[in-house]
Amino acid sequence: MSRQADLMAVNDLREWFQGSVSEAMHRNEVDATESTTHYLGDLLLQYSRSDNLYEMTEEGRHLKPLAFIYKDAMESERPELRRHHLQRLGDIALFVAGYFAESLSRKSVDVDYYAGMGGAAYNSLAASPPRSFEHLALNEVFRELAEKFTAFMDVLAEVGHRAHGNGDQSVLRLYETWMKTGSPRARRKLEAMGIVPDEAAISRSKH
Repeated sequence: MSRQADLMAVNDLREWFQGSVSEAMHRNEVDATESTTHYLGDLLLQYSRSDNLYEMTEEGRHLKPLAFIYKDAMESERPELRRHHLQRLGDIALFVAGYFAESLSRKSVDVDYYAGMGGAAYNSLAASPPRSFEHLALNEVFRELAEKFTAFMDVLAEVGHRAHGNGDQSVLRLYETWMKTGSPRARRKLEAMGIVPDEAAISRSKH
């Protein structure tokens, strides 16, 4: 197979995340439905942007403690809002415990706490009465996420290690540099990692 055939054109990293999740699942021998695989890829894309992960407080932007998100869910009078908070709880727990597994190991709250909180949130969502066909489909995804939470943590940990790399070798850092500046050096390094940046993405980002 040629080197060019191994390259993957990406616009906003969605394809890269989806491909990385599928590869990590294969290497870790983790089976998942197509819907769950796509959910994990979208989850990584969403929370790799800090604006979606952190919340604004009087002291600045911080990651809201899982216990506080759970409290918001339990105090929500509307089912839609309760579902929203539970989904955010499960998603953040999975993202942090997997994607940032190494940094989490240095904190006072260990990975078991995240796994317990996240798994419980997904279980609650899976058991909730579906209010639409979309909810019904998502409930099956949440059920699989709850049942295989630890396995999916390992998958995201592998993707996170590949994405962050070391220093200026970080896929996310290189891609951001290329998007903002069109740097030939950043492009060459991305191509060496198997990513062909889409030139049209730069034009779209400036409009």
